[in-house]
Amino acid sequence: MRRTARLIPLLTAVAGSTLLTATIAHGATDTGAGAGGPGRGGGVTAARAVPQPVEKEAADTKAEQRTVQRYWTEARMEAAQPLATLVPEKDGARLTSAAIAAQAAADPVSIPATTPNGGTVPAAGMAAKGTAAVRASTGAPWTRGGAIARTTGRVFFTYQGRNASCSANAVTSENRSTVITAGHCVRMGGAFHSNWVFVPGYQNGDRPYGTWVATTLYTTPQWNNTEDINYDVASAVVAPLNGRSLTDVVGGQGVSFNQSRRAQMHSFGYPAASPYDGSKLVYCAGRAFDDFLMSRDIGLNCTMTGGSSGGPWFLGFNESTGLGTLNSVNSFKYDFASGWMFGPYFGTDAQAVYEAAQTTGAS
Repeated sequence: MRRTARLIPLLTAVAGSTLLTATIAHGATDTGAGAGGPGRGGGVTAARAVPQPVEKEAADTKAEQRTVQRYWTEARMEAAQPLATLVPEKDGARLTSAAIAAQAAADPVSIPATTPNGGTVPAAGMAAKGTAAVRASTGAPWTRGGAIARTTGRVFFTYQGRNASCSANAVTSENRSTVITAGHCVRMGGAFHSNWVFVPGYQNGDRPYGTWVATTLYTTPQWNNTEDINYDVASAVVAPLNGRSLTDVVGGQGVSFNQSRRAQMHSFGYPAASPYDGSKLVYCAGRAFDDFLMSRDIGLNCTMTGGSSGGPWFLGFNESTGLGTLNSVNSFKYDFASGWMFGPYFGTDAQAVYEAAQTTGAS
C-alpha cells in the first residue's frame, strides 16, 4: 500500500460562480451576487487558487480494511480515550475586520441533505418550522432521534500508539461516502492517525449501522503544516460496507460554506472526558459568537468535553426531523472558559477539503 500524503489541486471562483462539483450533483445553491447580479448573468470571473488539501491514503485495500475492522473490538472502543483538549497559540491569527471582509467576499454555497435512498431533502424540510423557540442546551443528551441520530457517530483511531476517539458526521456527497470531522481527528503531532473508523449512530456500545473504515483522509494544508487552529477541518472517505455506501445506509446532512457569522446553531458530539463517558450523543444549541481572543473561530455556550471533537455544527437545524446544514465542527476550548466551545469558520479552505473528499472514489 502507498503511504503518502500529497496536495490535491482545486480551484474556486471568488465572485462569478463556484467551481464545485456538488453544485450540479446535489442541487447546491449559490446565494452570492457576482458581477451579473443575483441571476449570475455576469458569468464566471477570475478564479484564484485555493490552498490545496492534503490527502493521506488509509486502509485502501480490502485486506487492510478487514484488518482494521477486526482491530476495533468492543473492548478497544470502550477503552479508547479522547484526545487532550486543544488550546490555540497565543500568537495565532485573530479575527479582524479584514478577515471578516475576506470571508464575506466568497460566494455562499449550501448543499442540501440527502435521505438514505438518495433523495434530496428540500430546504423547507430542513429549516425549523413554526415560531416555537429552539430549546437552548449547553450539553444535554440528544433524545429526539431523527436523521442526526444516524448521521453523527464516533470516530476511533490509533494516535501515537494509543487508541483514541473523536466525533464526525456523514454528509451529502458525490461518492456517498464522505464524513466531516476536525483536522486533529485525522492528524496531530506531525503524523496522520491509523486504524481510522467511523461508527454512525453509536449508542452505549451498540453499532447499529456498522463500522466504516476510512480509505482516504483529507485536511487543510494550514492544519497539516502548522496545526493552525483556524483551519482545524478534515474529511474522510470510507469504504463500502456489505456492498452499500455510507449515505445509502444513514443518509447525509447538508453542508455549507461562506455563510454569515453569529447565527443560531446546534452542535453535536460524543464527549468522552468527565463528566461524560462517550456512550451517547450530546448537543448544544444557541447563537454563535465570534472568538475575540486568540482565533478567528466561532463559539457556542457548550460544556462538551474531549471526544466531541469533530462533531458537527448546524445552521437551520430542525429538531423534529434531525436535519440541518453542517457549517463547522467542534474544535477547541480555552482552559479558563470551559463553558465555551469553538469551531472553525467554514470558508473556501474547508470547502476545498470537502470537495476533494466527495469526488474521491471509495473502494
